[in-house]
Amino acid sequence: MTILSFDSLESTNRYCEALDLDQVEDFSCFWALEQTAGIGQRGNHWHSAPRQNLTFSLVLHPSFLPADRQFKLTEALSLALCDLLSSLRIPQSSLIKWPNDIFVDGHKICGTLVSTRLQGTSIASAVCGIGLNVNELHFPEWIPHPTSLSLLTGLQYELEPLLHQLLACIAKRYNDLKSGLDPEPQYLAHLLNLNLPARYIYNGETITATITGIDPHGRLLLTAADGRRLSCGMKQIALLLP
Repeated sequence: MTILSFDSLESTNRYCEALDLDQVEDFSCFWALEQTAGIGQRGNHWHSAPRQNLTFSLVLHPSFLPADRQFKLTEALSLALCDLLSSLRIPQSSLIKWPNDIFVDGHKICGTLVSTRLQGTSIASAVCGIGLNVNELHFPEWIPHPTSLSLLTGLQYELEPLLHQLLACIAKRYNDLKSGLDPEPQYLAHLLNLNLPARYIYNGETITATITGIDPHGRLLLTAADGRRLSCGMKQIALLLP
């Protein structure tokens, strides 16, 4: 495992994507103490106060995964983050808001962003960006429902040991995936609102629907209150938080 640290980067994902990834060792970590233009899902800005949180990208070479099963990598990463929170004895249970945000007690503590490069029918490389709120106590008002480890526990955390602890959790889930263990059953067990009705924006329409599962490509499967069966990609549906 290689860890490269930077005082400041615009975005660890953008930094990695500009590299010749074929020359980057599997499981290389690029860690920035400050991101000036971090990116999240749907092209959103990822806020992180300097030197308060973990913001890094992991370069993987999961060539063992078929291209049409790349969501398995998202599942494994999400579960690794839940593993970390469990090991830190966070009093509340962590849940995964599809596809890959981690929520604790209704508040977002972590987000991930995975971009892949395909070679034939396999995944040649993946850049996995992770932002975990650690010591930050005050967030901008435009961020909906944020939380951090410190807000949950009242403790302050040293970032480097925490990074190593998280990377160990990811390595275990990654090796499990490599050995053929399917992460989907545990992913579903942690999935926010599974089998529970909730309100969503679906193609611009406000609906009530119940998550029933995910398909092999990671699309969200729901049944709407009017009986419609829905299969949704990330840009089609968004959960309305209370």
